Amino acid sequence: MYEKDGEKYFVVDSHMHFWNAAPDNWVAGAEQYAKGWIECFHAYQGLGPPATHWTIEKFMKYSEDDLMKDVFTDGYVDKAIFQPTYLTEWYSEGFNTTERNAALAAKHEGKFVINTRWDPREGDAGLKALKDNVDRYGSIGVKLYTAEWREGSRGWKLSDPEAYRYLEACGELGIKNIHVHKGPTIWPLDKDAFDVSDIDHAATDFPHLNFIVEHVGLPRIEDFCFMATQEPNVYAGLSVVIGGLMHARPKFFAKVMGELLFWVGEDKMTFGSDYGIWEPKWQIEGFVDWDYPSDEFSDYPRVNAATKKKILGLNAAKLYGIEVPAEYQLAPDQGTPAARDDAKGVSADSPMATPV
Repeated sequence: MYEKDGEKYFVVDSHMHFWNAAPDNWVAGAEQYAKGWIECFHAYQGLGPPATHWTIEKFMKYSEDDLMKDVFTDGYVDKAIFQPTYLTEWYSEGFNTTERNAALAAKHEGKFVINTRWDPREGDAGLKALKDNVDRYGSIGVKLYTAEWREGSRGWKLSDPEAYRYLEACGELGIKNIHVHKGPTIWPLDKDAFDVSDIDHAATDFPHLNFIVEHVGLPRIEDFCFMATQEPNVYAGLSVVIGGLMHARPKFFAKVMGELLFWVGEDKMTFGSDYGIWEPKWQIEGFVDWDYPSDEFSDYPRVNAATKKKILGLNAAKLYGIEVPAEYQLAPDQGTPAARDDAKGVSADSPMATPV
């Protein structure tokens, strides 16, 4: 919990990891990719305040104690949601697996939500593994990496027929939150494999699922906003937006936040620190203090404490059924967290809804 100026914020870190990218986990023959991947990740950490930078050695494999201190003791987080990324082409035991995350969660009851993942290229075996993970860990969310390499393939799309099999299975298994990495690329993955157009297809065809677009499609912010405003079940995951831009690119951060608030709305935005790239402490403190830097941004929606409470935790808590103590909830006149109808420009009398 974070408290500032008499306001109490219930914090859900909806996008964080516990990875192992140490050399002893590199796949023989793919060392250049395993090394390049984690070094690219480490370079992104440089966008945060200098005092928060780690050595590459610590960054490759931080400890359980590091995570618990940075996220919960110092970082104000009330509940953290693991988002796995396997990358088994480069990492022998996987980069950041459901199993590794679940082992840590079992030691710290009540602290974590365990999401799992799937890859449609794994066919029937992958569907069975997905069901097993839901049965074992109770996952109601998945993290998808459409640019991940597999046996010569360098990516897939949510609009692929094979992916639709898995989305149908998600509905049957009780998985309702589909987190998809659609943002900055990491070497050696292909930038085009993170395009947001396939979200448009899937969100329309699976209206009962929530699609949380992690990193809001950056650098395709306009594409994402104009797609998300017409798809009521598409949400903006702010990992990278806050950690990567708030400190390093404050004017661009204000523009991105303004576009998201105007088109997508404060009820459909979720905070994620992207730990261990960035620690949550400085992001939460900075975001609670943040406002537009000048009148240049006067045509964007204003932000207040209720806006920030939704984004920092209440929206994600609603999506995941996380209980929020009464003292951290909003007053009835402050809106409904995670409300699908918060998107702008989709009402019947909107010009954007008028056929041409």
